[in-house]
Amino acid sequence: MATILMVASEGLPFIKTGGLADVIGSVPAALTEQGHEVSVIMPFYKKIKDKYATKFNDVFTFKKEYNVSIYYREIPVRIYSSEVDGVTFYFVEHQGYFERDELYGYNDDGERFGYFQKAVLEMLNQLNYWPQIIHCHDWHSGMIPCMIKECHTDDYRYSQIKTVFTIHNIAFQGNFDARILDPCLGVPYYLYENGSVRFDTGISFMKSAFVYADKITTVSPTYSQEILTPQYGEHMQSVLNMRKYDLWGITNGIDIKLWNPKTDPDIYENYDLVNVKEGKKANKLGLQKELGLKENPDVLLIGVVSRLTWQKGFYLLMEQLSALCAAPVQVAILGSGEKDIENKFRDLENGNKGKIAFYKGYNEALAHKIYAGSDLFLMPSLFEPCGISQLCSLRYGTLPLVRETGGLKDTVKPYNQYEKTGDGFSFEKYDSVDLMNKINDAVNVYYNKPEDWDLLVKNAITKDVSWQKSASVYTTMYKELLD
Repeated sequence: MATILMVASEGLPFIKTGGLADVIGSVPAALTEQGHEVSVIMPFYKKIKDKYATKFNDVFTFKKEYNVSIYYREIPVRIYSSEVDGVTFYFVEHQGYFERDELYGYNDDGERFGYFQKAVLEMLNQLNYWPQIIHCHDWHSGMIPCMIKECHTDDYRYSQIKTVFTIHNIAFQGNFDARILDPCLGVPYYLYENGSVRFDTGISFMKSAFVYADKITTVSPTYSQEILTPQYGEHMQSVLNMRKYDLWGITNGIDIKLWNPKTDPDIYENYDLVNVKEGKKANKLGLQKELGLKENPDVLLIGVVSRLTWQKGFYLLMEQLSALCAAPVQVAILGSGEKDIENKFRDLENGNKGKIAFYKGYNEALAHKIYAGSDLFLMPSLFEPCGISQLCSLRYGTLPLVRETGGLKDTVKPYNQYEKTGDGFSFEKYDSVDLMNKINDAVNVYYNKPEDWDLLVKNAITKDVSWQKSASVYTTMYKELLD
């Protein structure tokens, strides 16, 4: 078994903005159960400090202070650690870089995460901690494989480390001006001139990882093939095709202890396979009451928990609002994002009180209640590397309705009326008519084929959506890398 350091920009239980945090919060513990020694390192954000302010010294342990060079100045680094479920989490502290209101989206993100990656590599030396594998997640850690192979060639301790890079969303690439290469990253400029790290007229942290990492993974088998094409490759497909034999698609799982309708403290009434029908009705009534929907345990309730962006397919839904409002359904929406979508959903709620409810923002407890209280869960994504929400909905016996792309295609088995199989509904073309037709198909099954619906719910709630199977695939990849 391997000693692994995972490098990421966020992770539960400490901080979350997206699905990456769910992965970092779950897969290290699953790998630890398989015998690996796994640690994680991430920035020490202001939001983490604020969250644990009253018990800081109980949670975090100071480990080391040292310097790294940024723009030819020695910049201090302080390392803290904390242990969760047998996994050591390290944190890189720098007040100027990381104690800000948001995690990303600043003009100096290249410098901030260049500092982070330098601090990670120097930490190995400072703590005399030498993992066999450094597993980097998304662009924020994408330069590490390059730094190891180009900047530490004379140090056998670094040169023996293998690197893995996981793409969580290829649309976010970490593209910056090439002028940060030497002064900020410590990477020689000739790597821009020879094309190794060049992308368009600048550099790309993600492309650099594609060139230098020993293995590349992404979060579902279908997405691993989609990103080799111009439609989904975000102009990176040529580089990825050069590395396609080192590219693995490994489907995400979820933390089935956290997402468990039998023990979930946030839902209105706990249930499992034995009493799923009664349990979901009780949760539906609780959700309807809380959100101001008409209380009716028999109406089909559609749930949405999502970022409200173009990627998630909600512009398709915008084209079918009249048909949706005419259908015998209720809709509960939780999310925030693009103003056009938010405003449309707000107007929709105002014009359909008791039928449609929109909660702008994110509320973790309400998310759990929507998973438990809904009958159908909507994810009509344009693209979806893996998706977490459909796995949560399956866990709660709520049937996902998805477009057949990326991890949605890999994790949802569509209803087959002839074979009486499936655990959800899906449509192939990115087309609003096809979406509405599939919603109508689900409505028909719910009201007119209740025995089929109950079978689909049983299939959903008993489906294995844990990390165990995926952790076994990671173990196979790590073994191949080290043999």
